Amino acid sequence: MSNVFWHTKSQEEIENLLETSIEKGLTEEIVAKRLEEHGTNELDHQEGRSLWAMIVDQFKDFMVIILIVAALISGLLGEATDAIIILVIVLLNAFLGVIQENKAEESLAALKKMAAPHAKVRRNGRPGLIDASKLVPGDVVILETGDFVPADMRLIETSNLKIEEAALTGESVPVEKDHGLLEEDDIPLGDRINMAYSSSIVTYGRGIGIVVETGMSTQMGRIARMIQSEEGMKTPLQKRMESLGKLLALAALGICALIFIVGVLYGKDIFTMFFTSVSLAVAAIPEGLPAIVTIVLALGVQRMAKRNAIIRKLPAVETLGSATVICSDKTGTLTQNKMTVKQLYYNHEFKDASSGSHKVDDHLQLLMTTSILCNDTQIKDDSQGPKTIGDPTETALVDLGLNYGMDKRSMDNDFKRVYEIPFDSERKLMSTVHRVNSGFRVFTKGATDELLDRCNGILLNGKVEELTQEHIEDIKKANETMASKALRVLSMAYKDIDEIPSKESEGELENNLIFVGILGMIDPPREEAKEAVKLCKRAGIKPVMITGDHKITAVAIAKELGILEEGDEAVTGVEIEAMGDEELKERIRHISVYARVAPEHKVRIVKGWQKWGQIVAMTGDGVNDAPALKRADIGAAMGIVGTDVAKEAADMVLTDDNFSTVVAAVEEGRIIFSNILKSIQFLLSCNVGEIMLLFIATMLNWEAPLLPIHILWVNLVTDSLPALALGVDPAEKGIMDQRPRDPSRGIFDRALIAKILYQGVMVGLLALIAFVIGNRIDVTTGRTMSFAVLALSQLSHVFNVRSNTKSAFQVGFFTNKKLLGAVAFSALLQISVITLPSLSDIFKVKALGGQQWLIVAALSIAPLLIVEVIKAITRKI
Repeated sequence: MSNVFWHTKSQEEIENLLETSIEKGLTEEIVAKRLEEHGTNELDHQEGRSLWAMIVDQFKDFMVIILIVAALISGLLGEATDAIIILVIVLLNAFLGVIQENKAEESLAALKKMAAPHAKVRRNGRPGLIDASKLVPGDVVILETGDFVPADMRLIETSNLKIEEAALTGESVPVEKDHGLLEEDDIPLGDRINMAYSSSIVTYGRGIGIVVETGMSTQMGRIARMIQSEEGMKTPLQKRMESLGKLLALAALGICALIFIVGVLYGKDIFTMFFTSVSLAVAAIPEGLPAIVTIVLALGVQRMAKRNAIIRKLPAVETLGSATVICSDKTGTLTQNKMTVKQLYYNHEFKDASSGSHKVDDHLQLLMTTSILCNDTQIKDDSQGPKTIGDPTETALVDLGLNYGMDKRSMDNDFKRVYEIPFDSERKLMSTVHRVNSGFRVFTKGATDELLDRCNGILLNGKVEELTQEHIEDIKKANETMASKALRVLSMAYKDIDEIPSKESEGELENNLIFVGILGMIDPPREEAKEAVKLCKRAGIKPVMITGDHKITAVAIAKELGILEEGDEAVTGVEIEAMGDEELKERIRHISVYARVAPEHKVRIVKGWQKWGQIVAMTGDGVNDAPALKRADIGAAMGIVGTDVAKEAADMVLTDDNFSTVVAAVEEGRIIFSNILKSIQFLLSCNVGEIMLLFIATMLNWEAPLLPIHILWVNLVTDSLPALALGVDPAEKGIMDQRPRDPSRGIFDRALIAKILYQGVMVGLLALIAFVIGNRIDVTTGRTMSFAVLALSQLSHVFNVRSNTKSAFQVGFFTNKKLLGAVAFSALLQISVITLPSLSDIFKVKALGGQQWLIVAALSIAPLLIVEVIKAITRKI
């Protein structure tokens, strides 16, 4: 992109720089040269990674590599069943990973779809329609209502031109364009009113412009380049699981080496000791953990969908639970995306605009009649009642009338419009003439200063008086008061005339008017967003507003929502531009509102927070939001008004475009992470139990109390179902009263490690006791009893991990019926393996007698009682 500030250049300067002419345009020869020099007016599309590359990427995870090694060793040792089970789990994870892959290519594909297919141009002095991809700098383009803007252009002629730039700036209200010169270089994108940008839409009027940038040099191309260069961030869960995998792998290798050396020193067969070491390695690694985490996340996706949040990337579920900062767009997310009249001013008094707050007198009736009749809004009925369609400012006026029982459709029939002067950006007024009784009445609305210049009377207490300087000062003061509250202000006036005006008398139509009053409107905050902001702050999450709107409006809304409080700052895009990255980083924790921002500012804001180690959630709907959505730890796109580009770049789509849904998703994320921790605590304490059992037996030179197939069975079957059921455990009370988990902390803290170790030692010792008792008869009976106690004691232990502070009896055994079902089914499977001959032969176990089963039952229930005692002691300390 060239570094020319095109909005500061005059028509003559642009024509000279681009060697073109507004009357004739370019010649075909020059177009051909420039196409060769600048390329086509299209966005570049980087080649996506191949399917094979995506698949290979899934096998780079450390834990997955260890599992593959374990499967290969099991296969080499003749344990084909073990090897197959492990490989199936690895492949399942790889399959799910590939499905979730690669959003950048889809984002760029969606960007390309937004490009205008055709453009009306003037070449060789003649107008014509060409493929928009063939536009070059210097082309003269004609814009009309409904057109997509095909490239970035400097406007040379404008006639009531309005362009919606929501995809670029995030603001849905169309921008009034003017071809006049702008002097300052660093004007925000949304304020460059003499420019039209690629992929924006002409909503009103017409204009002519000279193309100044095409393809990847346009503002849209700039965003495309940012999407390509912005790398997606690893989620906290991915980082934690990665470190957990490395830790478990190192532990497994250490245990293998120790046991192997000890066995050889005891004089045991090297091959036998190698086999035993592998058994211990298998015991150290929770083979089912990757699959369980994936499935728990998938279950979370289903629950979030019911709360209006559709998750596109599985790990994003947990990331939400770790969020420490939520950067939210204003329009439609924190606000209703619907302009609403909030305040009225007439008779030198301010009035609340809500219906029922005051009596509708003749003066108010006239004020609203003026705003409704001097208005081009359309009304259509749908299942929810009347729906207004048109310019947001005008629809707000008609909606106010509907609230007071004044329907524009019937009023248009009663007071037929016979003449009009459309809104003009130079006059800043609109006037319509209507048949009223036996005569005609002019209704005019517009900017207060311009309207006052056309008035010589004022309506006060039901009478028309002469408009004095004192009146004017009072009205201007009221206008400033409304504007200071970030209200968009329109003034109303009228006069009666005897006949329908002609073109010749049109100039006098808007003179000698009678001032009626002022209406102030704003896009109001969502009520539920206020509660969501409170919940955010209670949960230790910082809400931040980022908007393309003006600073005064952003500050007013942010204060009403509770986002901007004492000591917080509000800054503009121009101020961000002036800051270096280090200064932004230092100030960022005190800034709560960003106004008039450009796409690259949003990315810098996200990066600034991430430099402090924060987990950033970012909401957005426009193309301008896509790079920041991709860079954020969790990108949330709007489902209703969001562009395809934003949705493809995001991790999550909000189906109701509501900030409160983001907060609900954060709560769900916290519940899911809490449940994943429960599953990890359960699985690892069980694995520690297996290691303790085998380790002690080996160190004492005993027969192995478990075979590899027993360990795999417990790890993949009897453990996995309860671990999955923990994933749907109800939320513990006060989960949103806790501060976010420190992103720099791993999965383990000292308290969790202590619990895993003591609970694992407990399970291992109970299984060892069972082996010792059974081994008095024979080694197979000892292994069978040890195998049974190991599996069944873990099933009773699962109720312990549902809360690390509350008693299992206090939490309740029936609050998670899926867990009860999983425990019952796993117990049935375990008993079947021992009692059914066809299965007991495969597992090399034998049927137990009644007394042996009583011992197994007593030892299996013991974990529940032991942990209850320890919890009770801990609560008292």
